[in-house]
Amino acid sequence: MKRSILWILAALALVAVGCRNAGRKGENRAEAVSEWPGYTQVALSSQIQGVQPMTGIVLWTTNDKKDTDAIQLEYSYMLYNEVCKEKDVYDWTPVENLLADIASRGHQAVIRFRYVYVGQECSAPDYIKALPDYEETVGLSEGRRTCFPDWRNEELQRFHLEFHRRFAEKYDNDPRLAFLETGYGLWAEYHIYDGPFIEGQTFPSKEFQAKFFQEMEGWFKHTPWCISIDAADPKYGPFDQYPDLLEGSFGNFDDSFMSKDHDDYNLRSWRYFGEERYRRAPLGGEFNYYTRFDQEHCLDREGMHGRTFEGEVSRFHMTFIIGNDQTRFQPMERIKEASMSMGYRFRIGDFLVRKRKGAAVYIENTGVAPIYHDAYVAVNGVRGDYNLRDLMPGQGVWVRIDSRRMPASPAVTIECDRLVPGQRIEYEADIRVTP
Repeated sequence: MKRSILWILAALALVAVGCRNAGRKGENRAEAVSEWPGYTQVALSSQIQGVQPMTGIVLWTTNDKKDTDAIQLEYSYMLYNEVCKEKDVYDWTPVENLLADIASRGHQAVIRFRYVYVGQECSAPDYIKALPDYEETVGLSEGRRTCFPDWRNEELQRFHLEFHRRFAEKYDNDPRLAFLETGYGLWAEYHIYDGPFIEGQTFPSKEFQAKFFQEMEGWFKHTPWCISIDAADPKYGPFDQYPDLLEGSFGNFDDSFMSKDHDDYNLRSWRYFGEERYRRAPLGGEFNYYTRFDQEHCLDREGMHGRTFEGEVSRFHMTFIIGNDQTRFQPMERIKEASMSMGYRFRIGDFLVRKRKGAAVYIENTGVAPIYHDAYVAVNGVRGDYNLRDLMPGQGVWVRIDSRRMPASPAVTIECDRLVPGQRIEYEADIRVTP
């Protein structure tokens, strides 16, 4: 009983130390040794040399320069009718092939399923298109013939829900998939800014959208999913009518990032979803295509339109940005540098060990966003019980690792089960022990 009380007191002390040090900078703190009686400070040196998993600039899978360590993520649209052609018959081979191809380069996927693409056929399954009560709308968008699904059709609605449920059952815990993007309208970007917008017909009703959001909360427990910031517009999104949906776990993406007027419509849309949303879900997007100038200069170190990329990344807590055309305008060194400014970044400020007790590690997140998959500090393969997913930018915490076997030269790693072969999470450390 006495031993149990002592362990409880030790655990409470650990929490107190972690809270007291949260947010402190991780300079070598000799005073930390006194906070852990019986522990000895250990020298540790490490550098972050690469783009961290699940962060950075994203190239399309069709980019011929995708096989590079300047990125960790690859993007692809996918079509619903690639997977399902007959009712209740799902062939995931196209998804499997895509994920396997991306993982073979040591990268992870960002996928977006869509029905509508300017100038193309709708990707609703063939069996739905053959139904007598299904009637697509064909209209002009950006001057090109474009097909829009018929959201009046009950089978399309049922299929849409069933598809995402099955997708989650198969891929929600798959390390090859980093993030899922979803939505409606043109490119699944939550708008039909040019073309036949008819709520409940070419665009789903707000009632159906609300049902979809509620179901997604139950289906996706491990893979973060995102919607466009354009869903903030009450013309398209259901949130004004169903405000409780804003409490959901979804993230956002912004497909006109770094545009000249970004502080107008885009900023309002970001704020609509909450400036603290990054704390629970990833934020991403794509460099805007309004002008060629923007694509050419969005990664210039001196910036454009009075803003720098790194400054905007920090301001919006961005984790990833699709920048497929940047390989035409920037060297890979700059793309890698820009990628390394995004997402989480870990720094170990103190490392203490005690024989037959284990270790204590003080770790900080010096990045602009948290990591959105479970990750843990480990010493010689033994993980601490603190999930680094909870470590916000600018915060630090003591993590205790219990181990009765502590070698003379213990090794510190950051472990995550959501990585593909070839990936590893790095950290910074410069702990020097003076005699």
